[in-house]
Order: sequence, then structure tokens, then C-alpha cells
Amino acid sequence: MPRLAQITPLITSADIKKSIQFYADTLGFTVGYQSTDYAYLYRDNIAVRLLKSAEGDGVADRQRWYIDVDGLADLFESMRPELEKLPKGRVKLPFDQFYGQREFHVIDEDNQLLMFGEAV
Repeated sequence: MPRLAQITPLITSADIKKSIQFYADTLGFTVGYQSTDYAYLYRDNIAVRLLKSAEGDGVADRQRWYIDVDGLADLFESMRPELEKLPKGRVKLPFDQFYGQREFHVIDEDNQLLMFGEAV
């Protein structure tokens, strides 16, 4: 049975390096993954994901929530009948990310992005 393991805020950042430095040096987080436009940091049982803000992307004010999952494929299949009822463009089918996660995305009724993922 799939299990939701943790919810992680996705925080937009104008300067990823500066944000990583703040979370690591000031707040004591450990960098788990880092690229030029994304970072994953954790401390104890919590984590944050930093995402380079994109000017003009039309979703700058959209909140993004990352939900870590054990059993992503089973979770997606259990949700599939209801997800298929949503308007086109509200669901992104499971796919692999460059940072080692398999994910599917759902946009809620208020245009907020829920990202479900687990390590590949």
C-alpha cells in the first residue's frame, strides 16, 4: 500500500547559491542535492527544496508542495480514476526527473502545484 512519507515546501529563490548558504550555514541544513536551478536540503526529519524563480513564467505566485511517497506507482494508480476526470493540463503523468526522483504532478482547484515523488 502506498504511503505518504513527508511534505516538503518548494521555495522559489532568486539566487540559489545565496539561499543554499543561508539554509546550510545559518539554519544548519545539509545539502542533499544541488544544481544551478534546484537544491534539496534537509535537517533531521524535515527538508526544503529550492527552485530558481523564473521571470515571466506566469506562475511566480503559485505555491508548490513536494510530497515524498513510498510506492509512487501504486499511489498514482489509486488516484488515476479521479485524476482522469480533471480538465486537461491539471495532471502530469509519472516521469523521471534529472535529480533522481520519479514524480507526478497535480494542479489543485486554486492553481497550486502538488508534486508527488520518490527516489528512483
